[in-house]
Amino acid sequence: MTVTAVASTTHEEIYRVEEQAVGLVGYIALHSTQLGPAAGGLRMRPYGSEEEALVDVKRLSEGMTYKNAAAGLALGGGKAVIIGDPSTDKTPELLRAFGRAIHSLRGRYYTAEDMGMSPDDMGVLAQETPYVAGLATGEFASGDPSPITAQGIFNAIRTAWAHKHGSRNLSGLTVSLQGLGHVGWYLCKLLTEAGAQLIVTDVNTAQVDKAVTEFGATAVAPDEIYGVQADIFAPCAIGGILNSKTIPQLKVSIVCGGANNQLATAEDGTALHHASILYTPDFVANGGGIINVATEIEKVADRETYVADKLSALDATLAMILSQAKAEDKSPDAVAISSVLAKMGSQNAA
Repeated sequence: MTVTAVASTTHEEIYRVEEQAVGLVGYIALHSTQLGPAAGGLRMRPYGSEEEALVDVKRLSEGMTYKNAAAGLALGGGKAVIIGDPSTDKTPELLRAFGRAIHSLRGRYYTAEDMGMSPDDMGVLAQETPYVAGLATGEFASGDPSPITAQGIFNAIRTAWAHKHGSRNLSGLTVSLQGLGHVGWYLCKLLTEAGAQLIVTDVNTAQVDKAVTEFGATAVAPDEIYGVQADIFAPCAIGGILNSKTIPQLKVSIVCGGANNQLATAEDGTALHHASILYTPDFVANGGGIINVATEIEKVADRETYVADKLSALDATLAMILSQAKAEDKSPDAVAISSVLAKMGSQNAA
């Protein structure tokens, strides 16, 4: 196995990982360890090229720096990706090889599950390194973070709706939801229980059919989700979906979802603001998962209380960001990033 440093002017450390014998090619990116060891999930996707994977891991790791800081965690930002189809290319040998790569960083990066990964996969990684969280078993095991991520997004949706419309009641509202993976599915359950009507899409048609049956959702084709009439749009799939092509199609009041890096560019946050669509910064709205994972990294005994307190604080942070953005007539994303950078600057000064 080879772990090769990749030059970067934007990240503290980036590594290319390869083990030809098991078909492994991937990247580990540490954006910042200023607040603590870098932490962020491991994603496995059939990227079109290594360059695409590298761009993704760099953006995702930077987002984790903001996410962990916004959640008040003593963790920096990192991320890892493996190039391949998790349904056909993922093997125990491949995972163990990647675990050895993580271990070579000697605790500067902690991983957990993300797209294409599961708690069981984390267990395989843990055979090679202790720097892994989201395990299914163990004294401080935090398990699948998806339900907590979904709860945080649900809280953010209610907070955003109250900020714009004066009520946290979602009953009777329509939510268009993109992506029915673990997080999207749990969010569907919470929204349905709150009385919302769902319009859903996913590339997995079987999952869409299941959502129609279980939640009474209306299904649309993937490209049609942007133009449907709804109150709230919840992106819960891949990033970069809010851009110059999709934003003009939106017929919603609020965008709030679980996908990372939803904005293709910073200018797209401004475009949403000018279109009077309230955007909840993704790294604030979807911070529940890393909060759950942090209990394992920090070996928190009372996980339930810790998570509840951090989720409540995160919701208060979002409310403050939205209020400041309104007062300054700015995009909430710009305000959120400025707030995080100020927090990191004051921590550095201390």
